[in-house]
Amino acid sequence: MMGVWFVVFMVLSNGFSPTWADMNNSTVPDSVNIGVLYSFNATIGKILKIAIEAAVEDVNSDSSVLGKTQLKVLMQEDSKYKGFLSIVETLQLMAKQTVAVIGPQSSITAHVISHVANELQVPLLSFSATDPTLSPLQFPFFVRTAMNDLFQMTAIAEFVEFYGWREVIAVYVDDDYGRNGISALGDKLAERRCKISFKAPMPAEATKEDITDVLVQVALAESRIIVLHTDPALGAKVFSVAKNLEMIRTGYVWIATTFLSTLLDTARSLPSDEKQDIQGVVTLRMYTPETELKRRFVSRWKNLTRGNTANGPMGLTTYCLYAYDTVWLLARAIDTFFKEGNRITFSNDSNLSDLRGGSLHLDALTIFNEGNKLRSSILGVNMTGVTGQVKYTSDGNLVNPAYEVLNVIGTGTRRIGYWSNYSGLSVVPPESLYSKPANHSFANPKLLEVIWPGDTTQKPRGWVFPNNGRHLRIGVPKRDSYLEFVSQVPGTDQFKGFCIDVFVSAVNLLPYAVPYKFVLSGDGDNIPGELVSQVTAGVFDAVVGDITITTERTKMVDFTQPYVESGLVVVAPIMKMESSAWSFLRPFTPLMWAVTAIFFLVVGAVIWILEHRLNDDFRGPPKRQAITILWFSFSTMFFAQRENTVSTLGRSVLIIWLFVVLIINSSYTASLTSILTVQRLASPIKGIESLINSKDPIGYQIGSFARNYLIEEVGIDKSRLVPLKTPEETAKALKDGPNNGGVAAYVDERAYMELFLSSRCDFTIVGQEFTRNGWGFAFPRDSPLAVDMSTAILELAENGDLQRIRDKWLLSSACLSQNAKFEVDRLNLKSFWGLYLVAGLVCLLALIIYIITITRQYCKHQSGELESHSQQSQGSSSVRTFLAFVDKKEEEVKSQSKRRQMERISYRNSDGGSSSVFTSNKGDAQSPASNRSIDGANT
Repeated sequence: MMGVWFVVFMVLSNGFSPTWADMNNSTVPDSVNIGVLYSFNATIGKILKIAIEAAVEDVNSDSSVLGKTQLKVLMQEDSKYKGFLSIVETLQLMAKQTVAVIGPQSSITAHVISHVANELQVPLLSFSATDPTLSPLQFPFFVRTAMNDLFQMTAIAEFVEFYGWREVIAVYVDDDYGRNGISALGDKLAERRCKISFKAPMPAEATKEDITDVLVQVALAESRIIVLHTDPALGAKVFSVAKNLEMIRTGYVWIATTFLSTLLDTARSLPSDEKQDIQGVVTLRMYTPETELKRRFVSRWKNLTRGNTANGPMGLTTYCLYAYDTVWLLARAIDTFFKEGNRITFSNDSNLSDLRGGSLHLDALTIFNEGNKLRSSILGVNMTGVTGQVKYTSDGNLVNPAYEVLNVIGTGTRRIGYWSNYSGLSVVPPESLYSKPANHSFANPKLLEVIWPGDTTQKPRGWVFPNNGRHLRIGVPKRDSYLEFVSQVPGTDQFKGFCIDVFVSAVNLLPYAVPYKFVLSGDGDNIPGELVSQVTAGVFDAVVGDITITTERTKMVDFTQPYVESGLVVVAPIMKMESSAWSFLRPFTPLMWAVTAIFFLVVGAVIWILEHRLNDDFRGPPKRQAITILWFSFSTMFFAQRENTVSTLGRSVLIIWLFVVLIINSSYTASLTSILTVQRLASPIKGIESLINSKDPIGYQIGSFARNYLIEEVGIDKSRLVPLKTPEETAKALKDGPNNGGVAAYVDERAYMELFLSSRCDFTIVGQEFTRNGWGFAFPRDSPLAVDMSTAILELAENGDLQRIRDKWLLSSACLSQNAKFEVDRLNLKSFWGLYLVAGLVCLLALIIYIITITRQYCKHQSGELESHSQQSQGSSSVRTFLAFVDKKEEEVKSQSKRRQMERISYRNSDGGSSSVFTSNKGDAQSPASNRSIDGANT
């Protein structure tokens, strides 16, 4: 803790008398009494003194503020008292009736003096006491004229979150300032699911030995993200010791609070060895926008510090800017106070009067009667100073808190971005974002590239394994079954299996070494739940095996990315369908058979109607024509019809019908094949729904979460559940069935069941997965190793190694790729009614066209015949005319047919045809007598 020295500047009005009567004689005095409590013998104090003197001079020379009222400075330097004695000296100085006090410098003194300020109703303005617990609710007369450390800790927490770190180490001075600041940091980290993993407090007057002891403990911790929150003098010592301990090197991240930027701005020319101590460190500095007022003050600073550089150049810090604005803030508040008609009066409180006498002389303290009004005037000021807009919010903090994020490089610092309470981290100045909607997302880059300790731009991982030589204890479940997943090599301490290979392969992909050893645990029964709880208890550092990720377990540990997708499935026995002598009838239902037969006959009859007038293949005696219709109809089933179709309508109907026959034949063949080779369930359970409705016993694997899931989530009575341990026991129970003391179905995870079914073809998975789980490796909550292992598992999946490991251990038998075939439904009319509808419509359409054609030809012939006959006996004459027309058409058809036959005979003879063919064709060309007899029969 920096020593607090007290200097009180008492500017007394001419002829001022402490009596109330004299105060009433003038409402606006010639001067006002204010106090300034800062240590001006240190480097920072000297700079602040220059800024305050400059502000007082500017106020007194500006007639627009306070009018003729002047601020006069009376200094008291080099106080030799510290701690409690400095507080006593402060009380002595506050007894001299000041209307306001600027200070103190430290938050520790501010906590005590704020109680005095509350009692005496004297506003206390401080730009360096940034402790977030100095709340206006508890200390209404304490007014912070700079940024609250609560916002600084928010900026650090957001910086940590931005780089994906989860744990930090806090190194801080063990006083109110350090403890309260780190407490605020812990709250802000917790809001982002981060935490302080180790707190390393140091005494305020710590020696190098004290600092060394603290940093050695820090070096043994896991996290490498260190937040340093001290005062400038102690902070410089910490960095010096850290450099000697080689803690400012690659892998470490040092985040310093504003003390470091203040130190760098104050001492512009640090020794080279001190600069090397802080290379790569990230620090914050209170942000002040670049305004014209600030530029004028900065250019004026060299003249103000001229002649005060005996101990080196005096840099301009942000605290100097806030000190300058604090004086102006108080001056404007007092000016408003007077303009509202208020007067400055003091009185003795009854409680203070009771303290008269005694060696402390506390009865000399007086109360500022108008202190509340002046405090209100201070909080109501809205001005633009060298630090930007000076205005207070309802919670007593300045508006628009913002910080610069600096990276110490070489001989100075490099700004890598900004943080503001409005928009978070950004690479653009905060004031340019105030006119836009607030946006705290990480979609865009928020900071420039950082050069970390060790002169590297690669983001540090942020953690290492504790440097204590201890290997990670990896719990491995003891299994009595499904040893392909995890098992111990007999006679050794080595382990093998699918889960082990995945873990080892993922560890080999990590960019750092992971010392570990496998530890066997469990009795082969209640494995996963016990192992996960042991990680929470600290028995194991991680668990590797067939551990299912469930909701309850994620509340205890962090899981990696799932390396196996596995949900609960239902397994049931299957059996072959027995064949019979009449199995060939099973593809179609009886109705399907009947409709198909009817359509064969209908299509044959339609073809006969369309062809018998033109085609000799469809002519002859009635018996022959009937046989022709039947033969033609059913021979189309095998595409074996011998009769040719010559009419366009007949050919159209036949084409459509042959397409229907093709579909029917193909469907019949496929269905019969499936029926003769089909498998059917030997259990009525076909999935989770039938599992719920059934009353049969259900098997599950001992130690699996399936039991609790079926009871709690599905609602199955626990009396129906039968625990099974080994795959052999499971297979026997399924084969026995519920009637012989077995189970109707078995519920387990798909990964186990795929391995179970790979060598057992008498069982199959029915239904779909009714959970969506996976297997992962379990680590303690917020373990950074879990995140890196998840990345490694994803890399294994992307490069194909994960699938190769799976094939090595789990793809081992022919039954694995055999898909179970279940009993199929017989084909019914519903599947083919569309085809039959099309065929029927084509037949009907062909008949209609045929009838229309015949009718039109008849009408045309009748009109010609009526011109040469008389009009008597019109009805009978019409019939005779129609019959004559038909005979004439048939004669034409016969003659055409004979001509075609003779042409075929001539063609064949020209090609060297045999006489038998000629004779056969001649026989087919019957004599006129025969033709007449046949024609008469046809007619």
